[in-house]
Amino acid sequence: MKNQIHLNIKTPCSEDFNQFSSTAKGGFCGSCQKEVIDFTTMNTQEISAFFKNKSSNNTCGRFKSNQLKTYKQQAPKSSIRSIISGIGLACLSIFSITSAQAQDIKKVEASGNSSEINTADQQQEIEVKGTIVDENGIALPSATVILQNSTIGTTTDFDGYFEFPKKLKKGDVLLFSYVGYQTKKVVITEENTTSKINLQVGMNMDTCIIMGKVASKKVYASKRN
Repeated sequence: MKNQIHLNIKTPCSEDFNQFSSTAKGGFCGSCQKEVIDFTTMNTQEISAFFKNKSSNNTCGRFKSNQLKTYKQQAPKSSIRSIISGIGLACLSIFSITSAQAQDIKKVEASGNSSEINTADQQQEIEVKGTIVDENGIALPSATVILQNSTIGTTTDFDGYFEFPKKLKKGDVLLFSYVGYQTKKVVITEENTTSKINLQVGMNMDTCIIMGKVASKKVYASKRN
């Protein structure tokens, strides 16, 4: 089911928004004779709701760079479905907590500096997998994960999930990148005997204002178990 929409501006506009005549939703551009919607004042839910409407086609908009991303658009759930989903999430949470305690897996929130995963002193091969999200916790599809100083790497799926194709060892460095975002670095070290490490890496975008015709594309959410 199409429950996500990706927003992008392929050709930014060079007009000065501050010179536009004010409108209820933004400003009126005299050059193209169209209203430019000011999305910089909207939150994630408001932007998602706007593009649910079919009349949003051919929209010209003004965005912060970190607002041009993939938005989840969930359809309303029935009460029974909501209850079932709630039970499923509760079970998943319990499983996740138990699994974390049993395997001593550490979640890493990458920052501007190198993030470290601590495991044992012995050199052993480590399987690395995880999810890449933005500062709002939204998954980033097609993000790149590369082993530093090599050409070995992979990309994330629609859920932002990846499994690194090569087992790593102490001292290896993974570089996480996404268009418009700051590259993040994760250094693999060892502290225990675990052979698997799960990561959740948060990406932060440098904010700038971009204006132009909005390209909105429906995407399919992965049904990976």
